[in-house]
Amino acid sequence: MVSQLLACVLGMIWLPQAAVTLSVFALGLLLVAGIGWWDDHKPLPAVPRLFIHLLAALLLGWLVWQGTGSSWKALLCALLGVSLINIWNFMDGINGLASTQAIIVGVGAGLLMPPPYALAAWALAAGCAGFLPFNFPRARIFMGDVGSGALGYLVAGLLALGISVTDVALPLWLMLPAAFFIDAGLTLLGRVARGEAWMQAHTQHLYQLWVKNERSHAFVTSLYALFSIVGAILASLFSGLPPEWGWAGGVTWVAVGTAAWFLLRARANQPG
Repeated sequence: MVSQLLACVLGMIWLPQAAVTLSVFALGLLLVAGIGWWDDHKPLPAVPRLFIHLLAALLLGWLVWQGTGSSWKALLCALLGVSLINIWNFMDGINGLASTQAIIVGVGAGLLMPPPYALAAWALAAGCAGFLPFNFPRARIFMGDVGSGALGYLVAGLLALGISVTDVALPLWLMLPAAFFIDAGLTLLGRVARGEAWMQAHTQHLYQLWVKNERSHAFVTSLYALFSIVGAILASLFSGLPPEWGWAGGVTWVAVGTAAWFLLRARANQPG
């Protein structure tokens, strides 16, 4: 997170016209990291955490509205903000998973965005790459809520920037974090459908089931990385085609990922 705040400061110096935008984004990042740090040291109820997440997400949505004048893009990016903060927190459960996915999102976004905006993507990828050796394959440092929540907000900010400054079809941006969206989203829907207390901590995500089945952290993290790398490559290729192809490609990729999730979950649940 420190590296990304430093990147915001350097951005303010290099592009003074973006100083207000970067300051507001940095404020949202500090809010998310701050409530995460508090929760790491003194666990908080879900409501105050969610309130801060919503506040930070609204700041992100406001930035998008200021930059584009589009209310639907602003609402979408605010929803992305609050969703990805929590999704990255949920999915940060094994060595290297959250970091590698953020790196792939950063690289993918860097391929989709023009300069100088792509620098934000490369900054995120570089910052996470610097942390990865300490967390993968053997974890010597853990993110905690302060790191995972902040990383989710950074990913949301990167997607919001791409949606704001390019005409790339929306599904292509969502392809980049599709592995996390699919696993977290389908797991949550399943818990709600079964009437479980879905806001409570659990170990029912697909990646957790595979680790329970004695798959190594390195194997599971690499499997998720492979899926996301292919998705980022396809998103980059489809971005050069007419928008309708981008929509078709994005929807197809999510359908493929969803089918793979159900197949792998069925295998993980098989006895023996």
